[in-house]
Amino acid sequence: MAYRQVLRYLNSFVDYEKNISYSYKETLKLARIRVFLSAIGNPQDSLAVIHVAGTKGKGSTCAFTASILREAGFSVGLYTSPHLHDFRERIRILKPFIPGRKTAAGDFEGMISRTALSFLVEELKPAIEKYNRRSKYGPLSFFEVYTAVVFLYFKRMNVDFTVLETGLGGRLDATNAADSLVCGLTPISYEHVQKLGKTLAKISGEKAGVIKNKGAIVISARQDKEAGKVIHDRCRRFQASLYEVGSQIKYFRARRGFTIKGFRKVYKNLRINLLGAHQMANAALAVGLVEGLSFYGFNVADRAIRQGLYNTSWPGRCEVVAKDPLVVLDGCQNAASAVALKSAIKDNFSAAGGSASGGKYKKLILVLGISQDKDIPAICRILGPLADEIILTRARTWRAADPKSLSFYFKRKLYLTQSVKEAKLLAEKIAHREDLILVTGSLFVVGEYRDA
Repeated sequence: MAYRQVLRYLNSFVDYEKNISYSYKETLKLARIRVFLSAIGNPQDSLAVIHVAGTKGKGSTCAFTASILREAGFSVGLYTSPHLHDFRERIRILKPFIPGRKTAAGDFEGMISRTALSFLVEELKPAIEKYNRRSKYGPLSFFEVYTAVVFLYFKRMNVDFTVLETGLGGRLDATNAADSLVCGLTPISYEHVQKLGKTLAKISGEKAGVIKNKGAIVISARQDKEAGKVIHDRCRRFQASLYEVGSQIKYFRARRGFTIKGFRKVYKNLRINLLGAHQMANAALAVGLVEGLSFYGFNVADRAIRQGLYNTSWPGRCEVVAKDPLVVLDGCQNAASAVALKSAIKDNFSAAGGSASGGKYKKLILVLGISQDKDIPAICRILGPLADEIILTRARTWRAADPKSLSFYFKRKLYLTQSVKEAKLLAEKIAHREDLILVTGSLFVVGEYRDA
């Protein structure tokens, strides 16, 4: 199949990332992907998996974890979602550095090639179509097909470890068809309440569904009391060993960088290039995940921890893409993420001083576009006070909220645009060299701005 045919074929499957009007519990069935994987030989069973669920920080935590393992000399499959520019970004293999061998760099190093993706899809197509004709669970979705491709690709490429980020929830997510060596839970907060539940306990129950094997090793971020209780109860049910950031794992700023006290060792003088105090918390969680592998005989050297954290790149998350004026991109999709972003801006770019910008900006121009199913009132309430001027926009997806509907949450003059390209041109027109342009909200908006 030519690559264009592959794209058309993949896009023919229902994509629940783009369709928000469906019943979560009636539509998503883990049995559907499990039966299909069985039909193609259960490639996921050959993978050594680290599985990460949660609300915010999943992608960053997975990136930190994969980077550390690569520095330790392992070949690492990394599966994340969503993407910024090209959905091939979701499937990457990070290979260990070998002296004298050039390593393809770039924002999404190691992403699957068009040729490899085309070959795998063409190979799986007969099995997919046979399964969809007979399945009592309904046809496979885009995410399920893509996850099956991932498992087969990582098996064929003989990766040492696979780091999986859940797509939606955890319990019914296609990635949960794989068993894991270590499970990770990033901070859980309110998101997808129409699907996962309207209470933190129900949302946490879905996320904690990745804990499913007796004696599991579980590493959790610091959680609210309600979410923490759900995780503790789940771990007791499966006799899982639980290690928590803030308890067995701690981190704190030091005179130089920061220190992480894992449940195995202490790592001093650490540095990361991802901005925001929340990224130190994500780094601590990643270190816990790597230390969790010690129960299986894998012990990672201090040097790999240090270099892996420092070399981690995660585009679109508090990312500085230009200066004079400063342009910062960050996918911020719920209230907790908005609070973290607000703190990161104040800590790193405020007039009081910050490391990334030299510490000063005169005026902050907020470019904001949000998906309809996100917590729009909270995001606007938290980020609005940061801005001197506001440009509302929308991404090229029907999930995007109309900029006019966002305008009701602001009591000031603002600009309405109907495309990210229009918003970018306007921001560049009204910004001066000493200003900061903050592009945030939907990752679709961040990706389009970055493309432009």
